[in-house]
Amino acid sequence: MPALNHPLPHLETLANGLQVSLRHAPHLKRCAAALRVAAGSHDVPLAWPGLAHFLEHLLFLGTERFPADQGLMTYVRAQGGQLNAKTCERSTEFFFELPVAAFAGALERLGDMLGRPRLSLEDQRREREVLHAEFIAWSRDGAAQRQFALYDGLSAAHPLRAFHAGNRYSLNLPNSAFQHALQQFYRAFYQTGQMTLSLAGPQPLEELRALAERCAVELPSGKRIAQSRPPALLTSSTTTYQQLGAQRQDLLFALEQLPEGAAAALDFLCTWLQSAKPGGLLAELQQRHLAHSLKATPLYQFAGQALLHLELGLCTEKPTAAAQTQALLMEWLGFFSAQADWPQLQEEYALLQQRRSQSSSALELAQRDCRQIVGELDELGLVALKQVLEQLQPQAMDNFSSDWRLPPPNPFLRPTSEAPRAGLIRGQTSAHRGLRTFAQDRSRGRREPSALSFSQALPSESAEAALRLRWRLASPAPAGLHARLDRSLEPLRIDARQAGVELGFSTAGPDWLLTLSGLHAPLPAVLQQALKTLSHPTESFWLQNEATTDQAPLMPIRQLLKIFSEQPLPSGPSAQGPQALQALWAAARWDGLALALPASAQEALSRALHQMPGTADTTLRQPAAPEGRYQWHCLSGEPGEHGLLLFCPTPGASLADEAAWRMLGQVCQTPFYQRLRVELQLGYAVFSAVRQRNGQTGLLFGVQSPNANATHLLQHLEEFLQRLPEGIMSLSEPAWNEQRTALARQFEPATLPLLHAMELLWQAKLAGHPSDYLQQLQTCIDALTPEGTAQAAEHLKEASGGWRAWANGPCPGSPWQVAE
Repeated sequence: MPALNHPLPHLETLANGLQVSLRHAPHLKRCAAALRVAAGSHDVPLAWPGLAHFLEHLLFLGTERFPADQGLMTYVRAQGGQLNAKTCERSTEFFFELPVAAFAGALERLGDMLGRPRLSLEDQRREREVLHAEFIAWSRDGAAQRQFALYDGLSAAHPLRAFHAGNRYSLNLPNSAFQHALQQFYRAFYQTGQMTLSLAGPQPLEELRALAERCAVELPSGKRIAQSRPPALLTSSTTTYQQLGAQRQDLLFALEQLPEGAAAALDFLCTWLQSAKPGGLLAELQQRHLAHSLKATPLYQFAGQALLHLELGLCTEKPTAAAQTQALLMEWLGFFSAQADWPQLQEEYALLQQRRSQSSSALELAQRDCRQIVGELDELGLVALKQVLEQLQPQAMDNFSSDWRLPPPNPFLRPTSEAPRAGLIRGQTSAHRGLRTFAQDRSRGRREPSALSFSQALPSESAEAALRLRWRLASPAPAGLHARLDRSLEPLRIDARQAGVELGFSTAGPDWLLTLSGLHAPLPAVLQQALKTLSHPTESFWLQNEATTDQAPLMPIRQLLKIFSEQPLPSGPSAQGPQALQALWAAARWDGLALALPASAQEALSRALHQMPGTADTTLRQPAAPEGRYQWHCLSGEPGEHGLLLFCPTPGASLADEAAWRMLGQVCQTPFYQRLRVELQLGYAVFSAVRQRNGQTGLLFGVQSPNANATHLLQHLEEFLQRLPEGIMSLSEPAWNEQRTALARQFEPATLPLLHAMELLWQAKLAGHPSDYLQQLQTCIDALTPEGTAQAAEHLKEASGGWRAWANGPCPGSPWQVAE
C-alpha cells in the first residue's frame, strides 16, 4: 500500500484575513473546495428566525457577472461535479468537487457569489416560496421532526430549542427592519475574518495557493467577530435525559465547559462506544437481548458545549429494558474510564484516521480540513476526553456485572502476512467454473469465459479498486431475509469502512448485489469475511428476534427513489432457517465485475472466492422490460406531499442513443430546475438526471410538491419536454460545443470517481456493451450535433422508449396503465 503523504494540510492566513487550508494529495482524481463561514442559524436576530438559511439560498441565485444559468451550481453540475451547502447552528458551509480542469472556474464563481450577491427583492420573493416549500416538507418528515424533538429536554432558553428553518411567515420581506437585518448579517459575517477556505487536490501546493488567492480577492475583507456564547444546555443539576419510543431509546448527555480538543475526544469515545466487538457495550446489549443497535453521535458542539446522543434500537418492549441499558452504559463508561490513557486504542485510532485520510475523496478531505478535524487523539484531546468522561460518569465504579474488554484491533487495518499464491485455484469446484485470473489465462495460453470479469477500463496503479458480485435468485427470498443478512454484515461493514473499504449489500429485482469499493489491499480479506457471513450465518443469527424499530417513514421522493433502485419483488415462502438459506444459495447463479485490481489483488480475490455460494454463470441476462408504453407504479402511504418520478428510457440500446440521451440530460438539468422549482415554485425537491437501470439508460425526472398532485406534476413535466427540442436548437454554437465537451470529459478514465466508474461499467455489462465502452461513448458524444440531439428530444417527448412513472398518487388514466 502506498505511503501516506503528509497527513496534515498546509495552513496559512492570507493578507486579507482569509484562513486557508491547502492539501496536496497526488492520488486524488478530482479536487474540492469547502468554504466555512463562522455564522449560522443561532447568530441571527431573534426577530428573524431562518434568516441565515434564507441568505444561503439567495447566494446561489446569480450575480451581475454570473447569472444563475452561468453560476456555480450550473457550472459544477455541467462539469459532472457535485455541490451543496448547509446552514448549521454556528456555521454555514459551501462545498463542491469536480475535475481539476474545471476547478479554477468554480472557485471564481464561488468568490463572486459570496462577494457580490444581488439580494434583490424579486429574488427574495421567489426564493422565500422555495424555502417555505422546504419548511413544509421538513414539518411533514417524521425523521426530521423526531430529530428536532430530541431537544425537548434542553433549557427553553437555549437556541437549540428555537425554530430556525424559516418560512413564509418568519421572513417578512416588506419589513424594512428585516431587510436591514439581512444586509447587516451579510456584511458582518460574510467577510474574510469569518471565513476558512479549504482546497484539496492533486495540484502542487503553489498552484492551490494561487487558486485560493484568486478566490480571496473576490471576498470582502474583515476581522474576526466573536460569536455570542449560548446559555447552559440544561437548567437542572442533571446532565442527561432520555426519550423512549416503540423499541427505541434516545439518551442525551449535556456537556459543559469542555476544553480545546473536545471534538477529537468525543469522536474517539464514540468510535469505541458503538463498537460491536466482543466485550463491548453493544455486544453485551445484544447478548442480553436488550438492544440490537447502538449509534453514538455528537449532535452539537460550540463554545465548550456538546450534546452527545446515543440512539439504541431495543429488542424488547419490556418496561425495564431502558433502565437496564442505561445501567450497562454506566458500567461500561466506568470500565472505560479506569483504563490508563488507552495506549492501544490511541494507536488503533491513529491508524484509523490515517486510513480515513488515504481513502477519503477530495470533498471529504476538504470538509474535514475546513472543520479543522484533528487526525489523532493528541495531548489536548486526551485531557478533554478525561473531562468528558468525568461529566458522563461522575462516580467511580469498581464492581461490574459484565466481563468488559477493550475492543481488539481491526484486522483489516494491518497488512496480511500471507504471501500471494500463483497457479490454479485450490479447491475449485463446479460452482466456480470459469473463475480464472489473467495470470492463469496467460499461463495456459488461452482465454476462457469467466463469471467474474476483470475490467481494464481504469488503471490498476492506484491504491483503489472496486468489485460487484451478483446472485440471480431462482425463486423469491423469504420475507425479510435480505434485510437480516444485511444487518448481520454491520460489524464487518464498520471494520471495512475503518480500513478504507465500503461494503454494500442491495437488491435489484431478482438479484442480490454485493459491492465493495476502496483501498484494494484489504478488499479480498473483507470479501472473504462477507461471503462467510452471508452463506453461513452464526447460530445466533437464527435465534435473534426480527429487529424492528420505530423508524420514521421516508419523505415521498426518497421512498420513490428507493423503490426505483431496489425494484422490490413479492416475497417468497415465510420459512427461514439454515436449510432454507442453503437451498436459496445452492439454486442461485452468480457473476461479477472487478475494476482497477492489480494482478496480486486478483490472485488474492480468487482465493477469497473459494467461499462463493451459488453457481458461476456467464450467460445471465436481464429480465425483459415490462410491456406497455406508459406504465404507472402507485405507492400507497399516508397522505402528505405529492411525489413523482418519471423515467424515460432511450428508444434503442445503441451507444449512439445513450450519448444523445446523456446530452439531453446535460442541456436540460438547469432549465428543468429553473422552470419547475424557481418559476413555477412547485416544491423544494426538483431534479433531473441520467440514470441507468437494468442496463437501460434513461432520463429520470423527480418532483415533490406540497400542493400540486401527481397528475398536475406530470402535466408540467410534459409541457417542459414539449419545449425541449426548440430549446436545444436555440443554443449558440459556442454554448453547444461547451456543453458537449464538458459532457465528454466526464467519462475520462483518469478523472472518473471509482464508484461512478463501477456503476457505468456494470450497467454497460448488463447492456452487453464492449469492454471499451467508455471510449466508444466519448466518440459518440463527440459526434453529436444539435439537429440530431433535437431529434432525440422529439423521440423523448413522444415516449419512443416508453415512459415509467412512480408516484404516491393514482394513475391519471389513458394512455397510462397501472403496472402489475
